[in-house]
Amino acid sequence: MTSPAPRSPRRPAPTSVRSAELQASTLRHTRGKHLLETAEDYVEAIAELTDSVGEARAVELAKRLGVSHVTVIRTVARLQRDGYVSTRPYRAIFLTEKGATLAEESRVRHDIVVEFLRSLGIPERVVQGDAEGIEHHVSPETLAAFKRHLKTTRP
Repeated sequence: MTSPAPRSPRRPAPTSVRSAELQASTLRHTRGKHLLETAEDYVEAIAELTDSVGEARAVELAKRLGVSHVTVIRTVARLQRDGYVSTRPYRAIFLTEKGATLAEESRVRHDIVVEFLRSLGIPERVVQGDAEGIEHHVSPETLAAFKRHLKTTRP
């Protein structure tokens, strides 16, 4: 029997390996986006509820976001502290100007991502799920590329 050839102690690095600086920068950016994700989801839901039923209440937010009432109360308190919403005891939750701006930016991004994914022929149930993740992390450059693609594919 012959023994296998000895393995090289150092394997050549693939040409696609990212530099440590680029990887660290990318991961920092992603962590920052994760922090804003919840705020974007909440302000978007508050805006949709306000537009459709005239007000956003914690119980409706909990249903829409699939979280508990307690989670909504805690998150709304954080959003209020950060200047995105205002509340009054036993009243609806209102977007501040800062919150309304974030909600509109989130909605526009979401709509572009959804339209782009649809243009690729992705099934609707997958489009909706994927758009929820992509919309929070898509860069302005990629979003602009999505828009360019959509302009060339629309009738």
